[in-house]
Amino acid sequence: MTSGEAGAADCVFCRIVRGEIPARRAYEDELVLAFHDIRPAAPVHVLIIPKAHVASLADCGAGHDAMLGRMLGLAPRLARELGATGGFRTIVNTGRDGRQEVYHLHMHVIGGRDTGPMIART
Repeated sequence: MTSGEAGAADCVFCRIVRGEIPARRAYEDELVLAFHDIRPAAPVHVLIIPKAHVASLADCGAGHDAMLGRMLGLAPRLARELGATGGFRTIVNTGRDGRQEVYHLHMHVIGGRDTGPMIART
């Protein structure tokens, strides 16, 4: 089973892609889906996900270049269109130490206000 198949049946983001769970969609094409976060951290907070199930960024390889490029290229467009004119943050949490909560690759695009310090320094 590939990362595109593993866990896709029960994955919450795969269920959103399939239309089984409603989401406020901001963008969609053949590779990716962007939708508004249900618990926004700022006035602009969307998630950009691949339509194919990929568990995390750590599972990506050369075969994912087009999808990853689409995700990253879409971020500034969506941020601008949704009102994050003063800048925005992109976040891809990966794995346990990266605090990934949903194991379907996703990029947060957050803006519309100062997002604070990048990470707590120890």
